[in-house]
Amino acid sequence: MTPDSSLVGRLERALASLRGLAVGDALGSQFFVPANYPLLKRRDLPPGPWQWTDDTEMACSVLAVLTVHHRIDQDALAHSFAAHHDFDRGYGPAVNRLLRLIREGGDWRELAAELFNGQGSWGNGAAMRIAPLGAWYADDPEQATHQAEISAYPTHQHREAVVGAMAVAAAAALAAAPAGPPTAEALLDDVVALVPKSAVGAGLRRARDMLDYDDPSTVAAVLGCGRRTSAHDTVPFALWSAARALGDYEQAFWTTAQVGGDVDTTCAIVGGVIAGGKAGAPPTAWAEQTEPLPEWAIASG
Repeated sequence: MTPDSSLVGRLERALASLRGLAVGDALGSQFFVPANYPLLKRRDLPPGPWQWTDDTEMACSVLAVLTVHHRIDQDALAHSFAAHHDFDRGYGPAVNRLLRLIREGGDWRELAAELFNGQGSWGNGAAMRIAPLGAWYADDPEQATHQAEISAYPTHQHREAVVGAMAVAAAAALAAAPAGPPTAEALLDDVVALVPKSAVGAGLRRARDMLDYDDPSTVAAVLGCGRRTSAHDTVPFALWSAARALGDYEQAFWTTAQVGGDVDTTCAIVGGVIAGGKAGAPPTAWAEQTEPLPEWAIASG
């Protein structure tokens, strides 16, 4: 079987991924609340409703641009990020300023390139929002990585941030295969083959070598789990967790969340990768507790 490359098929996969991303993001964010720490240890759910963060808000723009343009249009994406920017969703200070300046007429090319003394941001923001694009391109994982690269630049121009987005998109494309998800080993091998040399790539190779580890905390100690909010500190562990539980959203979520770190982002990545596949939807009860997606993002989905 080959993935459905029709617009309807692509939208269905991308929207499923976005919904999985939103659940992971919204539920994961609840565990930044100290009162919920004991619930996480017991794998108990906090009271709802759960509000999603900037991870989901930016992913909504990715889907909206794909719906209209059927590819990534960087100007449209940058302006969608800026137009829908909600300061209270947990954006980092640099991105808050960047999006405000874009709204005021600034050129995203110059603004993003100037970040962090001209190095660009190597944060995990480009990776956290991109899984729906990967699901969209399940018929062409190479194109998924190319479009993910293009999508990163309006906000993140450091090599590691760009490669982090490419890796997540590749994983989401491969996980959405119509015949069912690949093996964990095949997923990580194929992602490594699709991304350029980088710290993210090196982390993914270590993740591949640690697939037989049963203690997520040990793996997170080696790979990182987003505590530094960098792409290379976030993406390898998130894809290790997703690879080990393809088709089992609930198991993947708890494995990811219980190690701590940037929990909303790691769980958003994992949720988006897994949910694009036919067997990877989040539990219905979890989806019902999650804040609905905005109408502007799903109007054509």
